[in-house]
Amino acid sequence: MTIKVALAGAGAFGIKHLDAIKLIDGVEVVSLISRDLAKTKEVADKYGIGHVTTDLADSLAIKEVDAVILCTPTQMHAEQSIACMKAGKHVQVEIPLADNLAGAEAVVALQKQTGLVAMCGHTRRFNPSHQLVHKKIVAGEFNIQQMDVQTYFFRRTNMNALGQARSWTDHLLWHHAAHTVDLFAYQTGGEIVQANAIQGPIHPTLGIAMDMSIQLKSSTGAICTLSLSFNNDGPLGTFFRYIGDTATYIARYDDLFNGKEEKLDVSKGYVSMNGIELQDREFFAAIRDKREPNASVASVLPCYRVLHKLEQQLN
Repeated sequence: MTIKVALAGAGAFGIKHLDAIKLIDGVEVVSLISRDLAKTKEVADKYGIGHVTTDLADSLAIKEVDAVILCTPTQMHAEQSIACMKAGKHVQVEIPLADNLAGAEAVVALQKQTGLVAMCGHTRRFNPSHQLVHKKIVAGEFNIQQMDVQTYFFRRTNMNALGQARSWTDHLLWHHAAHTVDLFAYQTGGEIVQANAIQGPIHPTLGIAMDMSIQLKSSTGAICTLSLSFNNDGPLGTFFRYIGDTATYIARYDDLFNGKEEKLDVSKGYVSMNGIELQDREFFAAIRDKREPNASVASVLPCYRVLHKLEQQLN
């Protein structure tokens, strides 16, 4: 059985999913939704997608669509995830699940009611680098004492990952911090029992803080220090340092190094070295196996509870 997919949002991240799905057997993108029809048609032609629209409702009305992947602006995530499930479609929504706790809780409640597969793109759970560390933790070979994380971008204007103007504003807390807050809980296997945040000045036109510092503590005793900036004119991206009881690891997306910056081979046992493709494979496997996926909306909800608490502190 081929899983038929509608993909919403043909921007930088939508393209990453389209490239990943090309490599996965038994899955076909049959509908593409984005706000600029001409650009959407261009992308659809390139990937051989037959149906294009600017309205998600059009795609949800297509009977053969089994599942939807949402790569739309953050502010739309919760509402669109709910619309997909109400239409009887499985859904994978890019991180973050919502930009407020009520939205995240509403998505989880509807998933429980419908029993559909609903997962969120917490890609760090899938990157081979972080997975190798996870396997060592599960095997009892490594325990995290501290995670030291830097999430750095240079985004003083509103640009996406391809350097194109964005129609919406990204958020350090509800988007970028979500990766680390969830990963810290996932990797320590504990609950986050303490969380503190401070932020720098609010940007006069973007209306968001451009710099932020977050401290977390797990019920396991491990701590996490997270520094975030949109002001950093230097190496961009997120860098994770795992300081443990037996080793130190540095993760840069799919690549892993030891504390001495020697690169480690993390490719064993993986069909791909691309976290997005591995994430998509998990989504489709969960649909086929009728099971809860890793990064299901229910499993990531605790992260959004922590973000909510941090937002209340900052306000």
